Amino acid sequence: QVHLREIGGGSVQVGGSLTLSCAASKYPHDHTVIGWFRQVPGTAREGVASLYIGGLSPVYIASVQGRFTISQDNAKNTTYLQMNDLKPEDTAMYYCAAGRLGLGFMVDRVVREADFDYWGQGTQVTVSA
Repeated sequence: QVHLREIGGGSVQVGGSLTLSCAASKYPHDHTVIGWFRQVPGTAREGVASLYIGGLSPVYIASVQGRFTISQDNAKNTTYLQMNDLKPEDTAMYYCAAGRLGLGFMVDRVVREADFDYWGQGTQVTVSA
């Protein structure tokens, strides 16, 4: 069974940094993509970044490009989201998810919720002024 566990959330001031980790019990697919999503209560979940564990350039949404970096340590089945220059609008519950490599990543270059089939429980990130 596949389990994903996020750690590393917390509270930080504007301009600060946090690193989230997503530890997978195993990768569910031969070609797995790990994605980071975030959600503010009352709004839809938003895909933030994704990474194919076998390589290729990661995908980021425009609002985090240049501030967030997704990376991996395959030996540990762990994916990281380094978040720098945090802003109040980055405040959300952050989830990691695992899915199969597909057109969303390779062609559309989007982080689409429907492309992911395993989810963690989430970790809260709060950015205050």
